Amino acid sequence: MLEKYTSLEKKKFKWIYLFLLPSFSIFAVFYLYAIANVVVTSFTKWDGFNAPHFIFIQNYLKLFLNSTFLISLRNLLFWSAIAGTIHVGFGVLVAFVLYRQPHGWKFTRAVFMVPNVISAAAWALIYKFIFNNDMGILNHLIRIFNPGFQVQWYYQSPYAFWAITLTWLFYAVIVTLLVMNDLLAIPAELFEAAGLDGASGWQIVTKIQLPLCRYSIGTGVICAITSRVAMYEQIVFTTAGGPGDDTMNLPLILVQAINNMKYGYANAVSVVMVILGLLVLALVNKLFRMNESVY
Repeated sequence: MLEKYTSLEKKKFKWIYLFLLPSFSIFAVFYLYAIANVVVTSFTKWDGFNAPHFIFIQNYLKLFLNSTFLISLRNLLFWSAIAGTIHVGFGVLVAFVLYRQPHGWKFTRAVFMVPNVISAAAWALIYKFIFNNDMGILNHLIRIFNPGFQVQWYYQSPYAFWAITLTWLFYAVIVTLLVMNDLLAIPAELFEAAGLDGASGWQIVTKIQLPLCRYSIGTGVICAITSRVAMYEQIVFTTAGGPGDDTMNLPLILVQAINNMKYGYANAVSVVMVILGLLVLALVNKLFRMNESVY
């Protein structure tokens, strides 16, 4: 009987593989081949017109010896730390507040989510006016209490770094939606049992809800940090990497290399970005035990 069941399962798996074939083919053609091509050409000198010329690791040596690249890594480290803590933490906090459905929670949900449907480029341009020294609303409010306040947020160090950070820091709707979904999926029986055992509200949050939202919080951290790795519009439309190299990041270096027709060098930057993304994925998977069951 067991052998018959095993044989039947094997036949089902054959059909599964058949249905997966179109998806795998599309992935191989449009993603796998492209990634492999980027990796190979990252070891070449290539202007996009002539045939690539292999120079082995010279692009990577040039990249890691570039002071702008090192500043970009430093910025990425700071932004990733802020994204993984304050950004994700704020999204989780909003999710827990909305889950309790306080008075006006529907209006709060709508207000919180509306800005997130606006493109990053549009938000960057909006914030450019908000942080404007002469007509911006932020400096206008500050001058009510400090009439002599004068700061060019996007053009002075170290203010530019924090001005860029504020363009995305509190827009964590993806994290909120992920955590809300997990909160709503928690069986009511767990709360009833905890209440019978005399658990306080804080204990329910810390001992039941937060652990059972581990997957969604971990996914939120991955999304937040990888978004900082790929962040482009918020910088290019505001500081363009300045003042100096204070707000430089990897996508700006990549685009500059493409504009200078240094495609091999640009692909080396791309490979570094992919590796950083994979490292973030592996680290978060381990920290949040994403491969273990929460129930």
